[in-house]
Amino acid sequence: MDFSLNEVQTMLADSIEKFVANDYDFETRQKYAASECGYSKTVWQTFADLGWTAITFSEDDGGFDGSPVDVMIVMERLGRGLVVEPYLANIILAGGVLKRAASNAQKAEWLQPIISGELQATLAFVEPSAGYDINDVVTTAARDRDLWLLNGAKGYVLNGGEANLFIVPARTSGERTENAGITLFGIAADAAGLSVRDYATVDGQRAAEISLENVSAGAEQIIGEIHEGFDALDAAVADATLAVCAEAVGIMTILTEKTIEYSKNRVQFGVPISSFQALQHRMVEMYTACEQSRSLLMWAAMTVADGGEASEQAIHSIKYQIGVAGKRVGEEAVQIHGGMGVTWELDVAHYFKRLTAIGLMFGSADWHLDRLAAMNT
Repeated sequence: MDFSLNEVQTMLADSIEKFVANDYDFETRQKYAASECGYSKTVWQTFADLGWTAITFSEDDGGFDGSPVDVMIVMERLGRGLVVEPYLANIILAGGVLKRAASNAQKAEWLQPIISGELQATLAFVEPSAGYDINDVVTTAARDRDLWLLNGAKGYVLNGGEANLFIVPARTSGERTENAGITLFGIAADAAGLSVRDYATVDGQRAAEISLENVSAGAEQIIGEIHEGFDALDAAVADATLAVCAEAVGIMTILTEKTIEYSKNRVQFGVPISSFQALQHRMVEMYTACEQSRSLLMWAAMTVADGGEASEQAIHSIKYQIGVAGKRVGEEAVQIHGGMGVTWELDVAHYFKRLTAIGLMFGSADWHLDRLAAMNT
């Protein structure tokens, strides 16, 4: 299997690495994260101007026909910089649904402005009582003459405070956990009956809880077919799962590098702590966990790019690996750095927080392991 990047992919990786190195140091990241919207709108527009927001979309939709491998390249480099701009919410989640299910008119109204950086969007799919099962939808949409009335609540809506557009899965038929009967609606942030409570998350990001009370939606706001929204929803969440795994590998790489460098400079008992054999073994284990995760990520990205039944297994496998290995690498990085490893001023603590959050997003390690076991019984 050829794991090497082609010329275009190499240029993409280099451009993001240079941006992070030159324009996105830790202090700058902290300033953006602490701002009112939780990111830099100028930086987001730079992403759009450089074409990074268009990578995953088809040429017909104004994109570059990028593959899951290209998204992996982007997300891993953004992870290394601990970037807070809402790439996941806009491009992978909201954009992932729209590119699969939206009509041409909806793509012109919503998708093209997302790609150009003019519109902020997100996928509001997390139900407070559903755990990680995305087909467990309690939010309802009932027909009222020519309209649909949406009622329910969604939690952990990434970029919810800044989103102009919410893509909301609602149950229009069937039982609570059926795949069939879920319909996707595009709801404007200023829609009557929609309320948003924005909050900061522990990993430096921002999310929101939203409630819908008789929010009306017309036929033009239905994305895809009525009752048939699950496949687009499931595919977008699978893309997002792979994307955060790539981000996690980038974070694990930085944590490993920083820990090794710190051990060379930290002197204890008159010698660098890197000379202690016990710490050498632990750092080797960090490096091994990181490289195992990177290899599995490459396999998963290429498997998903090829399509087929193995894609689901690949997603579960890499998310389980990231959950286990990420915890190991993060904890070791913090412990080897000592007490300063948990201070606000040190970037290691913030990388660990983001890595911990990723471990719980879109299914914990145990949840994905259960899915893998079920697939092989």
